[in-house]
Amino acid sequence: MKKLHPFYYGSFIMLGFILFFESVSAKVSLPAIIGENMVLQRGMKVPMWGWADPGEKINVIFNGKKFATTTAQNGKWFLKLESYGKGGPYEMQISSVQNSIILKNILIGDVWLASGQSNMEFGIQKEKSGAAEIANAQDTMIRLFYVPMAFSINPRENIDASAASRNGKWIVCSPEAMADPKFAWHGFSATGYYFSKEIRKHQNTPVGMIASYKGGTPAQAWMSEQALAMAPAFETYVSDHQKLLTNLEQARQEYPKKLAEYREKIKNLNPLSSAATPPAPQAPEGGFSAPSSLFNAMINPIISYGIKGVIWYQGESNGDKLPQAVEYRQLFPRLIADWRKHWFQGNFPFLFVQLANYKKAPGKPAEGIWAWVREAQLKTLAVPATGMAVITDIGDSADIHPTNKKDVGIRLSLAARKIAYGEQLVYSGPIFKQMKIKGNIIELSFDHTGTGLIGYRPGTTQTANELRGFALATADGKFVWAEAKIERNKVLVTAKGIEKPVAVRYNWADNPQGTLYNMEGLPASPFRTDDFKPEQ
Repeated sequence: MKKLHPFYYGSFIMLGFILFFESVSAKVSLPAIIGENMVLQRGMKVPMWGWADPGEKINVIFNGKKFATTTAQNGKWFLKLESYGKGGPYEMQISSVQNSIILKNILIGDVWLASGQSNMEFGIQKEKSGAAEIANAQDTMIRLFYVPMAFSINPRENIDASAASRNGKWIVCSPEAMADPKFAWHGFSATGYYFSKEIRKHQNTPVGMIASYKGGTPAQAWMSEQALAMAPAFETYVSDHQKLLTNLEQARQEYPKKLAEYREKIKNLNPLSSAATPPAPQAPEGGFSAPSSLFNAMINPIISYGIKGVIWYQGESNGDKLPQAVEYRQLFPRLIADWRKHWFQGNFPFLFVQLANYKKAPGKPAEGIWAWVREAQLKTLAVPATGMAVITDIGDSADIHPTNKKDVGIRLSLAARKIAYGEQLVYSGPIFKQMKIKGNIIELSFDHTGTGLIGYRPGTTQTANELRGFALATADGKFVWAEAKIERNKVLVTAKGIEKPVAVRYNWADNPQGTLYNMEGLPASPFRTDDFKPEQ
């Protein structure tokens, strides 16, 4: 056999080194939130990031200009493009020595994040007007991104996206996509979609809506551990998180056995038995409701993506017990501050939905736990650049998931049009301002009265101008139902047998029945004028 020249031996060895190097060298990659069909936020220097080898030079070409950076030692690169006006579609090329990625069909417009629990999760396919909306959802200027549900004990840098699903990638709005039963939960968030549609119409701009939500979850699951640790009142949540970390490895070892035992019990459970169903074992990392678990898995991976603002619908899971409902007054503003701090985009608009009416109509003039959550939401309006949609008139006494999400999205969009876009319009229902005691009458004045106060919802078949939902109390803190009337855009409240009233409450119940609106058809927020301690 003929021997090879030493040159060839050297060439083979060099080729082997090259092949080995390429096999272990990391190609440039992107987070799931950055991809084809995405909407980039207008009016700000657009953040872009990803991963490659440490020290790798990264080039981004967009809109005729080249941007360059170098990957840090942790393998991550980050840069900012220029600030752009609305437009598109565009292409973007991101490249390193190893590879090049081309992203197509990119728009520039406004990006909003929809988050919270099940009422934000509630899909368009189950919504009251959903069928007609899906059939007409042909708008290529609306793009949707659904973050797959996940939880984590530690912050994640990316989300899991399946190549076989619309979940975890930017989707162009279409009837086909909106009707896909595997897209999100019964379709994309109905509230998020209706909001997007309104913003698209009134601002004449492309809209990107990022959906990151999970039913049955409390606010503390959506907050970073650092934010919880900043307030002594939340020490129990920090402690719970630390316990999960400490016991993580042991819990991972024991979990398969516990899960198998649980499944065996469920399989052998007699359906005719009155015995309680055994609780499922807790996941090693704590599950979806564990402190910081959703922030780590579903918010942290999208932080830095340029956004216009947030819409939020949550609070039910913090209203199961009175102490937690009262605590929400501190917890919710902390969550807003936490997200703004991590995003480094200033006080972006944070718009939220006050809890809907639910459960039985009140038997007493002041009762229920959800009223305290609503008060916490109302007080959060003191935080800059916040807005609230009141929906205590469109809930369902028998269903925690009311099917009318169109009005929810529209009312949120009114707040956005004022707070985020500076339109001059009536965007809120009446908000209590101050009271004056005049003998046996309490006189109430309000902000956001619009063109006047009224005792029914304009535009409906109801025409009886009768105020309901008001209660009066004397110094003993005992409330009784009261009579109320509108006079010169104020509300006068009295009650038989009360000569020295000291306080008023309005719609203070789980399922309030109040009828105070402004002429623009927006309901008044529940409120109280007292500082009595919560009833235990």
